[in-house]
Amino acid sequence: MNTVLSFDRVTFDPGVMGGKACIRGMRIPVSLIVNPVSNGLSVEEILEEYPDLEPKDIRQALE
Repeated sequence: MNTVLSFDRVTFDPGVMGGKACIRGMRIPVSLIVNPVSNGLSVEEILEEYPDLEPKDIRQALE
């Protein structure tokens, strides 16, 4: 079975953060989510640190 992932929350815009993968066009790069998770931070802790994020943003960044 082929599963097609839709990344509607991860955006690439040359005018935002130099074209890095960001969340919903905000100046929050995907790396600011992936790095803390890889170092043991929970989704809840990331949401506390970045209140503009939603749980779906974090899940998609990790995909």
